Amino acid sequence: MKLRISSISYLNTAPLMWDFEHGDAGKDFEISYTVPSLCAAALQEGSADIGIIPAAAYATISDLSILPGVAIASRRAVRSILLVSKVALSEISSVALDSSSLTSVALVKILFQQLWKTKPAFSTEAPDLEKMLSRNDAALLIGDPALRVDRSRFRTYDLAEEWIKFTGKPFVFAFWAVRYASLANLTTNLDLAAVFQRSRNHGLLPVNREKIVKAWAPKLGISESAVRNYLTHNIHYELDSACLEGLQLFYRYADECKIFPRSPKLHFLETCQRVAG
Repeated sequence: MKLRISSISYLNTAPLMWDFEHGDAGKDFEISYTVPSLCAAALQEGSADIGIIPAAAYATISDLSILPGVAIASRRAVRSILLVSKVALSEISSVALDSSSLTSVALVKILFQQLWKTKPAFSTEAPDLEKMLSRNDAALLIGDPALRVDRSRFRTYDLAEEWIKFTGKPFVFAFWAVRYASLANLTTNLDLAAVFQRSRNHGLLPVNREKIVKAWAPKLGISESAVRNYLTHNIHYELDSACLEGLQLFYRYADECKIFPRSPKLHFLETCQRVAG
């Protein structure tokens, strides 16, 4: 029985999926691609065994184990998580939230409540900026659509940058998690943590990163240098101690703001643990 991986169809996951798409790792897995919110839903309903889940989803889905060492995080402006506004922050009374997002929705609500001290009305919409802003003062966009925003036309606020200025901590958007039930039913013998860490390492090798740059720049309609800078400077792919501190602070604030039903404990699949029936 092959493990079913639900991944995200954004540029920022391309290095993480390198070995699954270009190496031998793919032979042990069935892979599907979706948006972050649906990736979480696939884990929750059991249609996927492993997912690159939004950090917010971990607070609402039980019986998950985090694969250590790998994340989609940021230690500076991330560029792909934007609050795009027609007016100044203090004047925002309505915000359209990208329906693809879970974590960034929680983050923007935390920032409005804890940092900006305002309470706009929120609605959820498909990530179409023109339509979102036709009915709202501001819009939250994530992923590739955010990278394509013409910032000269709007006021834009990078949510990772705002979080870091507010807390002094990195922000973790997503990480790999596996369902305990899936582990219990498997008879394969894989060191999952090593497999996913190795794929990330290979995807970030300069020669492979350049292949990603060449493939994604025309797909997104942005320059190769913009894609390269995004992968090398804006995204941090290590789930290190600083990121874990930022993640736990995010959960604490979300709990205080009553966004999540609980502040979850972090459970990790041990690095040397093999999946075996």
